[in-house]
Amino acid sequence: MSLPFFTEIDGYTLFLLVSSLGIALSFEFVNGFHDTANAVATVIYTKSLRARTAVALSGLCNFLGVHLGGIAVAYSIVHLLPVDLLVAVNTDLGLSMVFALLVSAILWNFGTWYLGLPASSSHTLIGSILGVGLANAFREGLPLEAGVNWSKAAEVGLSLFLSPVIGFVCAGALLLLMTKYLRSSIINEAPKGDKPPPMALRAALIASGLGVSLAHGSNDGQKGVGLIMLILIGILPGAYALNLDTDAPEIGQVTYAAGQLTDYFNAHRQEINKGLADGNLFHRPNETSSPVDCDITQAVEAAQALQLRLAGIATLSELPEEARWETRTNILCLDDAAEDMQLLPGTPLADIERLQDWRTTLRGPTEYAPDWVLLAVSLALGVGTMVGWKRIVVTIGERIGKTRLTYGQGCAAQVVAMSTIGLADFAGLPVSTTHVLSSGVAGTMAAGKSGLQMRTLRSIAMAWVLTLPAAMLLGAGLFFLFAAMG
Repeated sequence: MSLPFFTEIDGYTLFLLVSSLGIALSFEFVNGFHDTANAVATVIYTKSLRARTAVALSGLCNFLGVHLGGIAVAYSIVHLLPVDLLVAVNTDLGLSMVFALLVSAILWNFGTWYLGLPASSSHTLIGSILGVGLANAFREGLPLEAGVNWSKAAEVGLSLFLSPVIGFVCAGALLLLMTKYLRSSIINEAPKGDKPPPMALRAALIASGLGVSLAHGSNDGQKGVGLIMLILIGILPGAYALNLDTDAPEIGQVTYAAGQLTDYFNAHRQEINKGLADGNLFHRPNETSSPVDCDITQAVEAAQALQLRLAGIATLSELPEEARWETRTNILCLDDAAEDMQLLPGTPLADIERLQDWRTTLRGPTEYAPDWVLLAVSLALGVGTMVGWKRIVVTIGERIGKTRLTYGQGCAAQVVAMSTIGLADFAGLPVSTTHVLSSGVAGTMAAGKSGLQMRTLRSIAMAWVLTLPAAMLLGAGLFFLFAAMG
């Protein structure tokens, strides 16, 4: 996709926009060197690969992961802060929101990295977004629930909370299974000098370590993609509210899905009326995973408007700029009502599946990322991976357990981290590579009766607990500061 804003906006706004994109990529660069150690710590610590080789391969895998991971996690980030807020406010205030959430995330990430704490970039980013959303709602005199998509926030928060627990339990269980069935004493040995582990174990450690890097690039890279799309959609809705490269066949599919949903709603009026009477059908604002909230009547009107607007055009670029945001809103309105119908008690499984297929088709023009965004994020993350790994490797390898990390413990922690992050990608949920891996190491230490260094665990736990509220406060404070300066 071309970059139309370079010729269509004034120089001041262009400067601010380029600055915000630069800060977003800086966040992804910091994310790269902040989380690199978590992906390669056991590979380096067990002498499976030399540090420079491990870091270089990790950087490559992070780069590839951004391109292979899809965009489901990215749009979990976009939908967390209702992008309507950025469109509704003036450009300077919108950019203040963006600057505040990015700068606060970078500051906390850099600070915890400097202290050698494996804190979570995911917690940091999400806390910053929540803080900015709440601060903007307070500043504008709106209800606080209007500042954040709370259903999506709860969904994301649950994934961030559960993933370390899963890492701890599953890594410990995997180590016990390995010890029982492989029956090799080398599994429970710690690295000695510069001697690498036996070939089979070395291959497993390298493969799982690079798998963690690939999964990290996919999950964390999507957070950077989501940040940039949040900026672009919010500041330049005319250019980025829709994928303007959507062609006639895809437009036809969207129109077809809109028509099918309209027919479905009309055919189920009885169930809709009953759902209304029972209070089971419609969500209150911000209690749906969609960034908008619509009832069935609004959705039918949106579907009709959508079909009329899309009739006879070859690409979405033919839509007038002023119609693009309204088209996006129509699509999300229809999607929200379809989600309500899916959740209606008694909806047959076949209908749920049909509704999901129509929803997926509908969202195609609204959930996308231009190739240049993917390339920029993957480069920032990949280059960031090349630096900054030393501080946290020692924490992972020596300061979680009372004994040094063994080959089996490192392998079990990495396999579980790789699998957990990969499943989160599939579900479209952001998780913390840092906490999944460090909790996995702790789980193997507990299972292997190596003992745990409670001082380090307390520091990690405090970083886990404090990161979200600290990032929220930092994001809110910087937003008020930048808004006042603007």
